[in-house]
Amino acid sequence: MKELLKQGYIGNPAQLVTLRRVSVAEGRARGTEIIEVKTAGGLELDILPNAGLDIGQVRYKGVNMTYLSKNGYDCPAVILPYGTEFNHTFPGGLLYTCGLRSAGPANQDGDEWHPLHGRYHSLPAEQVCTEIDDGELVIKGTVRETALFGHVLELKRTIRIPGFGARITVEDRVTNLTPRSEEYMQIYHCNFGYPLLSEKARLILPEERETVPRTDFARTGLDRACEFDPPIDGEEERVFFQKMRKDFRAVLQNPELGMEMTMTWSGDTLPILSEWRSMASGDYVLGLEPTNCYIMGRSDERENGTLLKLAPFETVKNTVTIQFSMMED
Repeated sequence: MKELLKQGYIGNPAQLVTLRRVSVAEGRARGTEIIEVKTAGGLELDILPNAGLDIGQVRYKGVNMTYLSKNGYDCPAVILPYGTEFNHTFPGGLLYTCGLRSAGPANQDGDEWHPLHGRYHSLPAEQVCTEIDDGELVIKGTVRETALFGHVLELKRTIRIPGFGARITVEDRVTNLTPRSEEYMQIYHCNFGYPLLSEKARLILPEERETVPRTDFARTGLDRACEFDPPIDGEEERVFFQKMRKDFRAVLQNPELGMEMTMTWSGDTLPILSEWRSMASGDYVLGLEPTNCYIMGRSDERENGTLLKLAPFETVKNTVTIQFSMMED
């Protein structure tokens, strides 16, 4: 970007990239703040400061890449006090972060109630800042999940997007800011939809992996875990846990569009990829979800020996990168 300014091709970076804050003025999302991003590489996306700095709709070269639920975006007044009503507020979008203390079904753990997929997405980010740094668009913010006499989990998020590319890198640092150990769970719930997702699409995963179906119904589709159908009325969802051994990568290709998405993540901290496959009419979505758990809720994960702990003042770093590109001939 700087070189183009020096060479005189542009006088304002806004000619090639967009990084600005806007607010929705109508409908159920009225009052929602959006950080609008557009790159010279054909990437367009919404970042949502009111919802944990998660990521909403994404387009690549004008084509929608993500799943948006029937709900769409909601305003902060709905998300914040009523975030426990997941089915009525889940927007879909590229990234819906689950956690930080529970993920999976709503559950009672001792004296504490945990809503479906936790409270993270209902928490607004603070200390939000944006900048264009040497051609890279950088968005930062902090999200805190806390309780009086209880936990303090702080997530510091940095999103990096090259001004001339179509890559999104989410870097999170989660810290336990108390003098006692704290159990935590986290899912990076990434959601892809039509037209990137269709019966023409295919999912490519590393051969060295173990695929574990979550339910008996999922087991009936084990041989088609990486293939897709046209929308089916009333089709039940299927979830598969994909356990890679070394290559933490997933590629979603659509030869009809000539487009693909490549996802990589930090397998040392997010060892499991949950694959959510819903072919249901109107709820047509592929969720690719790097996670540190089996999405069973706190008490069941503890009994299973898979509920992780952060030591006092310990920090864990998670990274998820999503790249959109044209397929090679």
